Amino acid sequence: MDITEKLTYRKIFLFWGPLALTWLMMAFEQPFLIAFIARLNEAKFNLAAFGIAGSFAMIIESPIIMLMSASTALVRGRHSYRKLKRFTDLLNAGITVIQLIILIPPVFSFIVTGLMGMPEDIARPAHTALFIFLPWAASIGYRRFYQGILIRNNLTRRVTYGTVVRLVVIMIMGVILYSAGVKGAYVGAGAMSLAVFLEAIATRMMVSRTLKTLLQIDDTENRNLRLRSVARFYFPLALTSILSLGVQPFVTFFLGRSRMAVESLAVLPVVSSLVFIFRSMGLSYQEVNIALIGKEKQNYRLLKNYAIFLGLVVTVLISVLAFTPLANLWFINISGLSQDLADMSYLPLKIMILVPALTVLLNFQRSSLIINGTTRPISVATAIELGTIIMTLLVCTVFLNFIGVVAAAIAFMTGRIMSNLYLIQKQVSAVREWNIKELVTETVRLDSDVHDHRLRR
Repeated sequence: MDITEKLTYRKIFLFWGPLALTWLMMAFEQPFLIAFIARLNEAKFNLAAFGIAGSFAMIIESPIIMLMSASTALVRGRHSYRKLKRFTDLLNAGITVIQLIILIPPVFSFIVTGLMGMPEDIARPAHTALFIFLPWAASIGYRRFYQGILIRNNLTRRVTYGTVVRLVVIMIMGVILYSAGVKGAYVGAGAMSLAVFLEAIATRMMVSRTLKTLLQIDDTENRNLRLRSVARFYFPLALTSILSLGVQPFVTFFLGRSRMAVESLAVLPVVSSLVFIFRSMGLSYQEVNIALIGKEKQNYRLLKNYAIFLGLVVTVLISVLAFTPLANLWFINISGLSQDLADMSYLPLKIMILVPALTVLLNFQRSSLIINGTTRPISVATAIELGTIIMTLLVCTVFLNFIGVVAAAIAFMTGRIMSNLYLIQKQVSAVREWNIKELVTETVRLDSDVHDHRLRR
């Protein structure tokens, strides 16, 4: 039975729940590792080095982030699977080569020491940590490609099972490396790389039976699908991720030259990872809307109402944490920050309390455009967000002399608002197109029914 038929809020929750749990578990992995790093020697420098290496790893993986949405939307049979699989192979090879180029010592030194102005005490462990991250990007590419196929076939629980594998490996490796006295930045990079690699293997194993069925389907409607058409569809999505995650090096650059630079670089990953826990609820909603909206887009209003409710819930939850002693419990007792670093964390968290709700809105807007096949506005919105973040950082750090992490929080918030505002008009246009097409289809159907009735008479 097609799940999009007679959709209810309960069905949406049951479909979305495993995906939300998946993102939630991923959101907890960084705070878990930060808790180890913060309790090892030279915590401030290792937190900063881990943050820099993580920023590079994320921007390198950015072109493959949207593979899950692409495979959810495009893979319907043997032909489309093979084309997107080949596209995934080429993409993964390309980003791995890029990471190897960045790891060349003179190149890395020029970027981190020369451009970012980081001291050698941070640059050296950051370089080694990024090398440990080498399997990270390609593993995520394959994992997200196969996860999209699982989502398309209503097997979202298996996506969660893969993330359980990832989280268990991170916990085990974190404890082992921590107990062995490994440098903090290497603990984080090593645990995350191995965990994602094994998660990709587990996901491939779980999709095997589904692939056997999929490869028997001759999706004739996708005969014209070529690598060029896949690239044309995917490029705006990849550009969106590149711009979105590419903001991290810019943030690191401005923080490195801001007031209380090292402290800000140490604190920002802690605050960001906490906000990401609440953002994860919205990040999981993009594929939900793509998969459940229905062929006639009949479930749009139901999914929109669910998104509104979800945005309200995450706002209440993060506000309870940000404005109560729970924040102190998180930053000091759980994350292991010193009192001085914890004191720097409270204001940025309060500034960013609307970011999770805006993330729900953003992913709902993006999914509506992906369904409509108009992916270019998504890239434009992300470019607007990136430009706003950079300009806000410039003003706040250079002209207003704000503490770096506070400037970053203001920039993230402002950028996300501008992105949402731009996409509102584009989403309305997409929905209007659906309604027009639906009206034309219904008119044609009624004319056909009338014609058949006259013939029978």
